[in-house]
Amino acid sequence: MKQQFQGAKSFGVMISMLRERALFLEEIRQGVKLPSKIFSLLVCSSLFLAIYGGIMGIYHSWMQALSSAVKLPALYLITLLVCLPTLYFSNIIFGSKRTFGQHFALVLTAVSVTSVLLFSFAPITLFFLISTTHYQFLILLNVAIFSLTGWIGVSSLYQAANCILEQDTEGSDTRRKILQAWLFLYAFVGCQLGWTLRPFFGTPDSPFSLFREREGNFYVSVFQSLAYLLGFR
Repeated sequence: MKQQFQGAKSFGVMISMLRERALFLEEIRQGVKLPSKIFSLLVCSSLFLAIYGGIMGIYHSWMQALSSAVKLPALYLITLLVCLPTLYFSNIIFGSKRTFGQHFALVLTAVSVTSVLLFSFAPITLFFLISTTHYQFLILLNVAIFSLTGWIGVSSLYQAANCILEQDTEGSDTRRKILQAWLFLYAFVGCQLGWTLRPFFGTPDSPFSLFREREGNFYVSVFQSLAYLLGFR
């Protein structure tokens, strides 16, 4: 009963973040119930990402579904943990008075927005998994979905960061430029980490593998898939 109540409370925090964004960000700026917010966003975003990852992996096998359900949340959270210190210390150096917890909660809002959008795309992905077996098409479809949801998540983070971090007027112009550069870094690290953690779908007619050998990079793979789909190879 207590776990159900905690789950409902965590989901309520997520809904509050989506519906009453200005108020939610103001509470982050003031440091109101930060641990509760961080925990709730972590739980809900991990759950939504796990569901989408499981749907991706079921294309190959139930083992791949379990693997992808773990690896997709790990992808977003590891990217966050790798990149967050750079944002925090850069802002501190140029006048920000916000704590590490406030930065963590701020970036988590972007991850949460992305996870909700991916969850909303889950029925579409499942439909195409059922209706087609074209592996390259499915790969490019998900690249498009991840690009769109990621762009919206990053855009929401930029707006939220301006709302919170601009309250510290000292060095605000420099911090804005740092934030813009950091968003590119965040996206770059996320793409490469996703390539490192692959497979998420699993290649058809191949045995299950938790990870693949580290070769090439994400961007070359996308171009190769696009060329294959268009009949250039």
